[in-house]
Amino acid sequence: MAKPAFDTLRALAIASQALGFILIITLETVMGDAARPWQGWTLAAMVVAALWIALVRLYRRNRARKAHSRRQAAGGETDEDDD
Repeated sequence: MAKPAFDTLRALAIASQALGFILIITLETVMGDAARPWQGWTLAAMVVAALWIALVRLYRRNRARKAHSRRQAAGGETDEDDD
């Protein structure tokens, strides 16, 4: 199975983490010490986003694996067909 040229989930993960770090730095610059609670919430949101993306990736990988095994069981595809 060929991998897609552009991985949307990877781009989403990178963008969400970059945006989170930019927001944390901006909060520190603008608010000073009062930014600590907001930075904590931002970090928590970043962790939740990363976990969500990981779960979606796992779900898609397992769904593709099951579809592949169903095709093999039906006799439609062998390992040599991937070349």
